Amino acid sequence: MSAEFGNRVDKDGKPRRRWNPRHGKWYGRYEAPPTADGKRRQPRVGPFATEKECLAALNEAQGQVNRGEGLGDRKLTVGAYLDRWLRGREEAEGDLKASTLSSYREALDLYFKPGLGHLRLIDLRDDDVRDLYSAMRKINQPEAETGKSDLLRRLVEARAKRAGKRYSTRPLTTARIKRMHAVLSKALNDAVASGKISRNPVAVIKFGKASKQRVKNRPLLWTTERVERWKEMGTVPAKVMVWSQHHCGAFLDHITENKERLYALYHLAAFWGLRRGELVGLDWADVGLETRRIHIRQSQPDDELDDTKSENSDRKLTIDDETARVLKAWRKAQLEERMHWGEAWVDSGRVFTQESGEPLNPDYVSRHFITLYGRAKLPPVRFHDLRHGAATMLHAAGVSMKVISEILGHARESFTSEVYVSVAEELQEEAAQAIAAFVPRKSRI
Repeated sequence: MSAEFGNRVDKDGKPRRRWNPRHGKWYGRYEAPPTADGKRRQPRVGPFATEKECLAALNEAQGQVNRGEGLGDRKLTVGAYLDRWLRGREEAEGDLKASTLSSYREALDLYFKPGLGHLRLIDLRDDDVRDLYSAMRKINQPEAETGKSDLLRRLVEARAKRAGKRYSTRPLTTARIKRMHAVLSKALNDAVASGKISRNPVAVIKFGKASKQRVKNRPLLWTTERVERWKEMGTVPAKVMVWSQHHCGAFLDHITENKERLYALYHLAAFWGLRRGELVGLDWADVGLETRRIHIRQSQPDDELDDTKSENSDRKLTIDDETARVLKAWRKAQLEERMHWGEAWVDSGRVFTQESGEPLNPDYVSRHFITLYGRAKLPPVRFHDLRHGAATMLHAAGVSMKVISEILGHARESFTSEVYVSVAEELQEEAAQAIAAFVPRKSRI
């Protein structure tokens, strides 16, 4: 036998295992069918921390041999398999949306291939994946700057440059790691189904409930006290901040007075909570101005038009009279622009466009929004927070959570309630105080 790898297979073909004192790990070898030219094959499994794990792996491998499974893939690495798996998904016409495939490629290129790609697929264990997730949690954290492990270093290098630019400076949330885990789990389930491995090694990895993370990122209302603190110190108390109805009204008034060309876009976002990609991807063919109906059936989250974010996001809205009037006025203004441009006009069919008729860039919408509320001297929010504000004001106005969930295109009413109810309570408190102050009194108890 090899002193480095442990006992080779006995003459009777039974697998053997051995502990290697040099690094305290268990290895094993077993007899596999010979190669095409008749050469003997004795593949190795390991390393394992205990003899019990080594025996289990040997029995599993020998069982595959007996069943004739996966014999041609003993040297297949995780990286090579994941590339092959993704190509299969890309070639399956209509199988996945372009945005989903892009997220799969991102997970593979930035995390799974740098972290696990060098390992053989048959040797992949849940501990390897747990170590990867532990390293992913350290990315862009202070502790990552000192004493980087080889694993963390590979991840940082993979993220440092992608498509010629630095990828991101934000730490990874548990929710995001969980979404990427679902990609790996799906890929490995397919490997089991095709006989390349006998079991999914990550099936035992469980994540805690995501509600704690959602609570951490739950929206906060820009109350009078928080606005004063922001003006004094520049302090933004949470990642997700929501304007009050007064802030929202001030913003819409400001851009109306300044004759903002895309007023209708911001009006629709503020009152009905459409996502940025849904607004940019909206077609006039899906808008009924007389019937006050809007069908949200596509989105442009980046440079390409795609389906909506989920099945629930494909929805129909019945808008109010004022919003319908705003859209009619915008339609008239857009037709005037078309006449001005003449043959140079690009008929994209979109509701919100550049002056030339070409589709808007989603990033432009967000950047322009920052400029507009800055000129209005309003506290900072993200463009997506107009969606949060719409949900909050609808709830404070007495609209049921079920209807709000349907308007926003959420899959579950409970999610809508959990995220927005606390902000709505703050709005209601403001309303209660306003009522008390409104009634004139000579004296108060």
